[in-house]
Order: sequence, then structure tokens, then C-alpha cells
Amino acid sequence: MKKCVLFDRDGIVNRSPGPGYVLSWADFHIQEGFVAALRTAADRGYVAVVITNQQCVTKGLITAEALDEMHEKLRRRLRDEHGLELLDVMVCPHGDAHGCACRKPKPGMILDAAARHGIDLALSWMVGDQERDVECGRRAGCRTILVSAEAECTAADYHVNDLTELNVLLQDVLS
Repeated sequence: MKKCVLFDRDGIVNRSPGPGYVLSWADFHIQEGFVAALRTAADRGYVAVVITNQQCVTKGLITAEALDEMHEKLRRRLRDEHGLELLDVMVCPHGDAHGCACRKPKPGMILDAAARHGIDLALSWMVGDQERDVECGRRAGCRTILVSAEAECTAADYHVNDLTELNVLLQDVLS
């Protein structure tokens, strides 16, 4: 069974678009702090999976194929420029009203990734910038890290203010 660090996308992997959506590769800006955290995870024997809600697909703002292409470019850039791999990118394209099992904070994407890739969730971590990421990870049986300078109270196992602090924490807690 694999140990995994599951990363939320917008706000962790790439700069958050704010209230909107990242709809093109030109607007997808990988954060250096994420690359450092991914390297730390890999160096400590963890695989990495991105877990992301993307209701922009259901809203018709981007096609599922265009979103998949964007994620493939992410994976290729990480591999070619940094020598790092993402095991998978799990996407929930649904909106809140769909009642699916995959939209965070529900744990469906994490459970699917675990079944698909042989991930031991008890040895894994969910990293996100919102409380719904924390809840998703906890529901799936992972340990959790919230990355937010604004959070005053969280259910996460750990809380850090930014990606630099995340990397320092991962160096300490990943065995």
C-alpha cells in the first residue's frame, strides 16, 4: 500500500483565481511552494494526488476534455522541469446541487484514488486551503493540514499560514 499526500488544486497547486475559475493554461500558475512540498513528499516516499472540485465543467465554462488537457500539461511540466510526478488528478465536475459522492467535503475522490492506486489512507495526508478540504480528508481517514493565513479555528490536524510553512511541516511529519 502506498503513502500519499493529497493536494487541493486552486490555492495550493496553483494560485487561486479568487471567486472565479482557472479556464486556460495561460491562467494556471503553479506555485513554487507547491513544487517544494511535492518534492518533500516524493523524497520521503509518498506519492501525490491532486483532489479538486471543478464545477466550471457543469456550468459549461470549460469542457472536461479541456480541463483534462490542462491537468496533463501540469503533470508534464512537473515531470519535465522538476523531475516530479503526480500519480493522478481527481476531478469532481459537479455542482453542489448534484448530490454526488465526489464533491468535497465528501470523500469520494479520495476513496476512489485509494481504491484505484492502492493508497493506505491511514498513512496519508490531505492538504488544502479551505475547511471543506480538511473535512474531506478526515472523512476519508487521512491526517489533514490546512494552509491558510486567515483561519482562526480548524478541525485540521495541523494548520500553517502559507506554503513555505507547509514544506517545513511536511519535512517534520512525513516519515
